[in-house]
Amino acid sequence: MTAAPLIPVDVAGIHAAIRDDIVLLRMRPGQRLSENQLAQRFGTSRTPVRAALVRLVDEGLIDVQPQRGTFVSRISLAAVRRARFVRRALEIAIVRVAAEAGLPPAARRIVETAIAAQEEAAEQPPTQASAEAFTAADDTFHEALASGIGLADVWAVVEREKSQFDRIRFLSLPEATPMAALIAQHKAILAGIVAGDAGAAETAMRMHMDEVLKVASGIKAAHPDLFAPDSKGE
Repeated sequence: MTAAPLIPVDVAGIHAAIRDDIVLLRMRPGQRLSENQLAQRFGTSRTPVRAALVRLVDEGLIDVQPQRGTFVSRISLAAVRRARFVRRALEIAIVRVAAEAGLPPAARRIVETAIAAQEEAAEQPPTQASAEAFTAADDTFHEALASGIGLADVWAVVEREKSQFDRIRFLSLPEATPMAALIAQHKAILAGIVAGDAGAAETAMRMHMDEVLKVASGIKAAHPDLFAPDSKGE
């Protein structure tokens, strides 16, 4: 599938563009990457491309195999579980603070707009574009909750940790995880926050974070070529 026609020129922009391509499965697990082709795509030298790839190696999204080349990493269920553990802990804490301290009106409007965007995407035919729109709105929802209570730095930690989690999330749409279920969970999270009910907000976020692991094994069975071999104990 053709990668997004984004032409960043700095390392951060190149990293973000390639990361999006990997997370949204425009670049498939196991796909070989060429520094020369990427440099041509971004209209730059190989140096910033190589620096961006190093970041992606650190995030577990790229594998460098000596004498073979550079490849998009296959999805690791162990890494997905680790990412879910980190994200679950941080996001449950975020909604508790939001419920106790209150969500500012501007942040609430962003959250409500994100939910509306998800509803709109869910009404569209199930295509790559509608899944990407739904996923982007999902990220906006979660980021707005954190930023709205002054915890943008915490969201940055979540953003880094959730890349493996995100690939499973994207694969699950819409068959394994109906979009309507995720939208309902978002509404329940927001309702708990608005009501000042930290317990309800936490419970809703906990259910939301557990959703991906419910379907992970089934997704792996349906797409075994996209996953890393099981390690002992996985």
